[in-house]
Amino acid sequence: MAKTTTKDKQEHQGFEKYVRWFWMLFLGGILSFTLLFLLASWSVFGEMPDHTVLENPKTNLATEIISSDGKTIGKFYFDDNRTPVKYDELPKNLVEALVATEDARYYEHSGIDGRGTLRAILKPGSGGASTISQQLAKNLFHGEGSRNIVMRVLQKAKEWIIAIRLERQYTKEEIIAMYLNIVDFNNNADGIRSASNIYFDKEPQDLSVKESAMIVGMLKNPSLYNPRPNRNPVGVKNRRNVVLSQMEKYGYISEATKDSLQKTELDLKYSPQSHRDGTATYFREYLRAFMKDWANDKANRKPDGTKYNINSDGLKVFVTIDSRMQKYAEEAVGRHMPRLQAEFFNQNTPERNPTAPFLDLTKEEEKDLMTKAMRRGERWRILKNQGKSNKEIEASFQVPTKMTVFKWENGKASEVDTIMKPIDSMRYYKSFLRTGMMSMDPQTGHVKAWVGGMNYRHFQFDMVKQGKRQVGSTFKPFVYATAIDQLHMSPCDKLPLSQITIEANKYGNPEPWSPSNDGGDYGGDKTLKDALANSVNTVTARLMDKVGPQPVADLARRLGVTSEIPEVPSIALGTPDISVYEMVGAYSAFANQGVYTKPVMIERIEDKNGTVLFQFTPETRDVLSAESAYVTVKLMEGVVQSGSGSRLRGKWRGNQTVYKEIITGYPYELNNPIAGKTGTTQNQSDGWFMGMVPNLVTGVWVGAEDRAAHFKSITYGQGAAMALPIWGMYMKSCYEDESLEVSKGNFEKPKDLSIEVDCDKYQADNPDGDNDTPTDDIPDGLEL
Repeated sequence: MAKTTTKDKQEHQGFEKYVRWFWMLFLGGILSFTLLFLLASWSVFGEMPDHTVLENPKTNLATEIISSDGKTIGKFYFDDNRTPVKYDELPKNLVEALVATEDARYYEHSGIDGRGTLRAILKPGSGGASTISQQLAKNLFHGEGSRNIVMRVLQKAKEWIIAIRLERQYTKEEIIAMYLNIVDFNNNADGIRSASNIYFDKEPQDLSVKESAMIVGMLKNPSLYNPRPNRNPVGVKNRRNVVLSQMEKYGYISEATKDSLQKTELDLKYSPQSHRDGTATYFREYLRAFMKDWANDKANRKPDGTKYNINSDGLKVFVTIDSRMQKYAEEAVGRHMPRLQAEFFNQNTPERNPTAPFLDLTKEEEKDLMTKAMRRGERWRILKNQGKSNKEIEASFQVPTKMTVFKWENGKASEVDTIMKPIDSMRYYKSFLRTGMMSMDPQTGHVKAWVGGMNYRHFQFDMVKQGKRQVGSTFKPFVYATAIDQLHMSPCDKLPLSQITIEANKYGNPEPWSPSNDGGDYGGDKTLKDALANSVNTVTARLMDKVGPQPVADLARRLGVTSEIPEVPSIALGTPDISVYEMVGAYSAFANQGVYTKPVMIERIEDKNGTVLFQFTPETRDVLSAESAYVTVKLMEGVVQSGSGSRLRGKWRGNQTVYKEIITGYPYELNNPIAGKTGTTQNQSDGWFMGMVPNLVTGVWVGAEDRAAHFKSITYGQGAAMALPIWGMYMKSCYEDESLEVSKGNFEKPKDLSIEVDCDKYQADNPDGDNDTPTDDIPDGLEL
């Protein structure tokens, strides 16, 4: 046996020393690693989520506004435009794209991918080791990693522990849904639902393979791979193609499919979501105010006694607005108003009208109007709060400033950057005609469409509920309905056209009142139906004299008009200022057999778990007998059959092409029963049309911000030219969409009708009178 030398012993002892150090370092590393995890789990390095928090992770959820046909038409939120979806609402291709790109062994690990982590340690830069569960943990509980290496290690330890706990708490499917719901995709696209809505204008379950690949590709760097138009199209497409390659690599798609899809364009349908853009913007702002009041009501508190936050508690507000009808209403406004505005600009050039856009104002009156407008504006308020004097503020309105202003361009709403004096921009905006429109089911009270203006970003005053304007002849049906209800008059009864004077003080009016007829027609007589169809003022005045102004005003109030109505005879011609909202509600009672139903905008409110917090209760009251309501409707049918609304029936013929284009837009050819009334106020400042079919009542107003801005002549300044075309376009679109089931039938006739509404039969029974043939107020050169 060989003898061990001293040298051999020394070498052996040295080797044992290395082995001991190796095991000490190895075991020390394991112990340190274990201790690191234990300390992190004991919250030594910062608070860790407990079981309760993991079960209900706190995220800000936007309040969702859901239309009657199940579409999301808007949201309320501060920073997070997030509406969660469930796993079964995600398309299979989206889940596959996510797993293939972010965590190929997702279904094999329990929160930490050992192979991926080891690869990342041994080969830095070879790819991230974070699993989907770890990324969810980071997004939910500690956000972006620190640049400090020590802090980053501690954060990573917390991330691993939370990921493991999440895997124990939730299924793999739930984790994927939570992850996609929490991710920020930029441009207010918080979570997968907002992302699919904003970038492709569709719900997540409708995403195609290439669309899913693009969205998953954004996860690497949402800012760099942002598909917003003209941002980084090449980079986004390249990143999408990487995701498609990963899907092919792991067998989710074929190589042929990958090659085919990689050649396609992104095909974005970018639809930004903000409080000032999108559909039903004016309605949404009305709803925001309602929700604030609702949340402030102590009767509507959470179980713990705190207030609901309409921007972050994930409420669901189910509204009566129908997204299809809202779309048709906005399209009708968008088609008519540019044409009408173009003609208004054509008639109000500085050469033709030195005070454009105002008419009938002296220089002093014009200056006073602009000064008042300055002092009501936001600019004045801000500068006043800064301590500026009135003189300094007024001077600032004369300094040219960079601004973005609204304009109609090629028949569409657009914006243009310019330099303009603030005082000139005020005058510029005052030259624009505005509009308000509301559509409602008269039986249920459900408001189906609400258009408060042309563009909420630039015209924020809501002309449906906030704005009140003189209603003109659209008030006359209230006078006729009162006469029918009190005096049992028939549409076929005749009254003389001769002038009438109501003496001073008879009804409290200080001066004698003697209205005139347009065109000076005072000979003979007319039936009530013909008189209303042609807005004969003297006939309406005679009816007012028969019933008195107080019963008429009382009827309007019972019909839901809350605006002030002076009890004087002149209200017969529509002098009161009333909102579109009130007028539509009032007219709906005529279509609903005399029963007034208060307009309803909100069906119910639910919390994020589906618990109903608010349910609307209908408010109805009997106002007129079914007979009086029906007879009034038959009167208003005459407006469309032979009066100023008859242009809804057919095509225009004649050579005045410009007028034809502005008035009709296109032939409506609505031949079903329609009851309605046009309205035109003094100097053509306000144009109205109220139109009804049995299950839909719609009102439209058009006019400028100031009554001093208006058309010079009745040709364009009447309700039949300003407002009726919007109604006609809207209704034509509604009828073309058969899924809406808008009625084309007759208004329901009461069984015990005792008033004759058929004037042929009435005349046969009363042979002493004959009915005049009414004529429409059509400008020279045009005929139906």
